[in-house]
This record gives sequence, C-alpha cells and structure tokens, in this order.
Amino acid sequence: MAPAELTSHLGYWLRLVSNHVSHSFARKLQTVDITVAEWALMRVLFGIDENPSQLAERMGMTKGAITKLADRLIAKSLMTRIASPEDRRSHTLRLTKKGESLVPRLADLADQNEAECFSHLSRTDRALLERVLKASVKRFGLNSIPID
Repeated sequence: MAPAELTSHLGYWLRLVSNHVSHSFARKLQTVDITVAEWALMRVLFGIDENPSQLAERMGMTKGAITKLADRLIAKSLMTRIASPEDRRSHTLRLTKKGESLVPRLADLADQNEAECFSHLSRTDRALLERVLKASVKRFGLNSIPID
C-alpha cells in the first residue's frame, strides 16, 4: 500500500497557509527593520513594564531568548532596561517613546496582513476557522506566542 499523499494531511494545508501568512507579515515588518519576534515582544510590552522572567513565562519563551530580543530592541532605541531600586541584579523592560509610538504602526501592518490573507473568507467561514483553531489550541494546551 502506498503512503498517503502529503496533500491528504490537514497539517500540510495548515502549514502551507501558516507559512504564507507568516512570511508575508515578516516581509512587511522588514520594511521597518523589525522581526516577528521583536514585534511580538513589543506588542506584549505595549503600555506596561515587565521583568524578563515574567515575559518569558507569558510568551512561552526562555529568559535567554527574551534577553536577546531585548538587546536587539535596546540597540534600536526601542526598549530600555530599568534597574530595580531594591535589587540591582533585577530589572524590568519598557518600551521607549520611540518604541511605544512604533507599535500602532506595526499593528496596522499586522491588520493589513490579516486582511490580505483572509479577506476572501466570509464572516461565517472566518468565525468557523477561528473556532476550530482555538479548539485545537485548547486541546493541545498551546500557550506560546508563535514567532517563527
């Protein structure tokens, strides 16, 4: 018996669409020198200060990965580290004014990407797709923010 064709697997179709949506968004972010991972961290931090450990847990990443992202955003003057007055080894991360002002523009790019990729769906189909995907997320206990 021959093995099933790739296209007979739902995962194939999910990955195909996911890759297209992700790469399309990454290309849009490249125009402002931001990666998808940087965007995700900036969006999570928008309007709040948080320490790297809390961010790592919240985003489903390692503290080291958060630190590397923070270093890149600090180098771009989009984020700053604020030392704790009680413990100099501890710090929180905060977007700079430049970073805060960029987030709405990046959110517009995300909205534009969403529209370009899914505007062909009816409201009913979109709601169904979202419901099915959220059910799978719940079923598998997924909680990491997808950044790849």
